[in-house]
Amino acid sequence: MGENGPTIAHTVFVLAAVIASGIALSRIKIKGISFGVTWILFTGIAAGHFGVSVDPHTLHFIKEFGLILFVFFIGLQVGPGFFSSLKSGGLKLISLAALVILLGVTTTYVIHLVSGEPLPTMIGVMSGAVTNTPGLGAAQQAFSDSMGHDDPTISLGYAVAYPLGVIGIILSMIILRSMLRVDFKKEDEGLRAMSNETHLPHRYSVVFTNKMLEGKTIAHAHTLINRQFVISRLMHKDGEIVMADGNSTLTIGDRLRIICTDEDHEAILAFFGEPVEMSADDWGATAMQSTPLVSRRILITREEINGKKFSDLRLRTRYGINITRVHRAGVDLIPYQGMELQVGDKVMVVGPEAAVAQAEKVLGNSLKKLDHPNLLPIFIGIALGVLLGSLPLMNIPQPVKLGLAGGPLIIAILLGRYGPHFKMVTYTTMSANLMLREIGLAMFLAAVGIGAGDGFIDAIADGGYKWIGYGVIITMLPLLIVGIIARLKFKVNYYTMMGLMAGSMTDPPALGFANTSSGNDMPAVGYATVYPVVMFLRVLSAQLLMLLAL
Repeated sequence: MGENGPTIAHTVFVLAAVIASGIALSRIKIKGISFGVTWILFTGIAAGHFGVSVDPHTLHFIKEFGLILFVFFIGLQVGPGFFSSLKSGGLKLISLAALVILLGVTTTYVIHLVSGEPLPTMIGVMSGAVTNTPGLGAAQQAFSDSMGHDDPTISLGYAVAYPLGVIGIILSMIILRSMLRVDFKKEDEGLRAMSNETHLPHRYSVVFTNKMLEGKTIAHAHTLINRQFVISRLMHKDGEIVMADGNSTLTIGDRLRIICTDEDHEAILAFFGEPVEMSADDWGATAMQSTPLVSRRILITREEINGKKFSDLRLRTRYGINITRVHRAGVDLIPYQGMELQVGDKVMVVGPEAAVAQAEKVLGNSLKKLDHPNLLPIFIGIALGVLLGSLPLMNIPQPVKLGLAGGPLIIAILLGRYGPHFKMVTYTTMSANLMLREIGLAMFLAAVGIGAGDGFIDAIADGGYKWIGYGVIITMLPLLIVGIIARLKFKVNYYTMMGLMAGSMTDPPALGFANTSSGNDMPAVGYATVYPVVMFLRVLSAQLLMLLAL
């Protein structure tokens, strides 16, 4: 057996045992609440406390590589929806979530000044209080890059604050419900308004009356109003329904089927004419229509389509069909001629049955093709992320770097959004993404726990018990303040508010509680709206606060 054989075997055994025991404990639920894979951190601390050790260099590599995998695949998942959420009506929710982060950072800094607790330790407490593991990784990495060694109190603070962080988020939801006298029956009545808040595309019917546009094409109308919309169908005065495209001519008295966001609908409807009530059946097969129209979601799986614009495909001209919506990374987008399609997009296709079937062949719609992993963009992205994270951006007085958490995260977000522009297939199935992300997280938490376990009990006895109280303040105070503002000033529906609160803390257990309490998926919509930007800001804020401490 070689000199390194036992060491490698010992390391793998310890790592596997810590992760396996942590995952087994993660199945424990107390009143429906579980700490999830964070149990791996606790089992690692226990192992380290009882004398289990791993070569420090190997442990450091496992921790950093696990962190890279974790944040990179988070970035790939949220990338496609990151910029869309910034541009959409979800900006209000994102701003409120950003306020939660700002108040959390401010509270952390104030506690540091008042208590005299070292700021690196308080950043660890903050990361645990807001249940954000990438923030912990970013803070640790920023500290070790600048000081040349690790500070175990960062991960100890995280471990101490995390359990009550999860409970504090849920408790804040319950307190706000009582404080604001929320009536679920009234909230149910506001569900329609809530869907408007998320600004998903809506369908409207209009009688065309704008004489200035008489005889003009839909493409010409697009140039006159700076809004995103799709006219999918036209109903002529004789009742004939036809597919619409940019070359379709507008005639007074025509009825238009318009798809746009709720925030734009008033301007667009006023621009074209007068709203009219028409059901989906009215726009479907009619007695006066020889070819019934069907609508179908088609999954884009052909690599040749990746990165191509709608205008390049000319689907309407070739097949007589229209694409009215694009579903990407949980977000419904309104298509336009310059939009680039990506592998993994789901498009809503409307047209005659035979034409839709032809379009399906062109776009792919084969789930098997998506099962094949595209490893090249992943490793290119990781390499670019590590390179970006290693570059000093500023020197004030220490070099400011994005690090192994920030660099790969930013590159992954950019790849997820712009990769297809460079003909790179960055799509991974949700199962593959979750698998690699969870493996990375498990490696990171196990390594952090083993490294911090030796001094855990001593740290608690030496005043670390105060971190629990500090963590509760950092968790609940920003949530309660922003919750009151969101409700009283912005009239945010309570279901959306619960999703906003869970999303601003990137906390799945809290989201699970919100979904169970509400009995609908609106908390998940609020969570998904703020999650991409919040994840980025959590990593960035932890790094910036750490640089302030050094």
